[in-house]
Amino acid sequence: MSKNFQTANDENLANIANWKISPFSRWAFHHVHQLIPTIAIENDIHQINFLKKASKSIKGIILKLLLKATATDAIVILHEGKIVYESYKNGNNEHTRHILMSATKAVVGLIAGILEYQGDIDLSISVSSYIPQTSGTVYQDITLRQLLDMQSGVEFDEDQQKHYDISTNWEPVPEGYKPGNLHEFYTSLKHSGKSNHGYFSYVSANTDLLGWAMESATGKTFNSLLSDLLWKPMGAEKDACLTVDIDGFPRCTGGLCTTARDFALIGQLIADGGVRHSKQIIPLSVIEDITNNGDSNAWEKGQWGKAFAPISKNMNYRSGWYLMNDKPRLMFAMGIYGQNLFVDRTNNIVIAKFSSWKKPTDYIALPLTHLMVKRVRKLLNKGL
Repeated sequence: MSKNFQTANDENLANIANWKISPFSRWAFHHVHQLIPTIAIENDIHQINFLKKASKSIKGIILKLLLKATATDAIVILHEGKIVYESYKNGNNEHTRHILMSATKAVVGLIAGILEYQGDIDLSISVSSYIPQTSGTVYQDITLRQLLDMQSGVEFDEDQQKHYDISTNWEPVPEGYKPGNLHEFYTSLKHSGKSNHGYFSYVSANTDLLGWAMESATGKTFNSLLSDLLWKPMGAEKDACLTVDIDGFPRCTGGLCTTARDFALIGQLIADGGVRHSKQIIPLSVIEDITNNGDSNAWEKGQWGKAFAPISKNMNYRSGWYLMNDKPRLMFAMGIYGQNLFVDRTNNIVIAKFSSWKKPTDYIALPLTHLMVKRVRKLLNKGL
């Protein structure tokens, strides 16, 4: 059994009860493996894509002030595949693996798309087709595509949410409570949850269930799928890791930990149309499906349509990615406490940013982060 760590360690006062709370998070977010059990996402030392620095770099006090104001732990900015800006704070460096939180969902979306392209999975069919144990539960008729696009309509009551949170292995186990694993959580949902299909409604449990479905469909562990389909062929510099529950099942919704450079490499691969060294790693059709097939109406009338309207009124969500359809278009991955990967395919700009916000969603830091992205795009489009 893979239990998390309940007590503080000798290096820091962070433990499983406070690791997401500032100031403990500044250390914890890049030492997750010391707090929660993880599994490795292996790279290939023979295929490493070492990012090169551009001849000119971005400068400016405004950018530095925006990074400080958004509690930036690490940032890597690429233009045409080369580093034009890189910075690390709060004990991070180019080798530290920082947690992505829900930006993990975007990586999972890529793997799901690759598997469907290869014919290993059908995203249009129900969860119970791949996981018979979910028959008779609230998830039995939900399709994998609905899980990916947060249109399952599933809602948890307070007790179910508590059960899920503890099952992820990210929370302390209350005294007298017998923890179960993620699989047991899903099979316990005997139509006791609410369901209202159609509009965007964010439920993190959807993506953990999707990970189980991908493992069931392929007979392979998710960490090996991620390693073989993306991490190795894209040339990741370092192994990544993924948190697991008490019985070793992966936290696909938010547990991926990687370096900022490797996170940026994912974005660069997308900017390059999924190709590296003339080899198609991410099928172009998968990228185009993400960028072109999101449901704007589902987003606008969904959970966050109004909240994001000040940033963009022309958005959608597809396969774990957020799309801003204002020109030039921008796709991005997003996780709580300020984790982001921005990809501007038109201008070949990639921004990987890790943060340790004080709140899961900081309504001051969030728009400032997007302001920073606008500033960077403007500088690069003017030729620095």
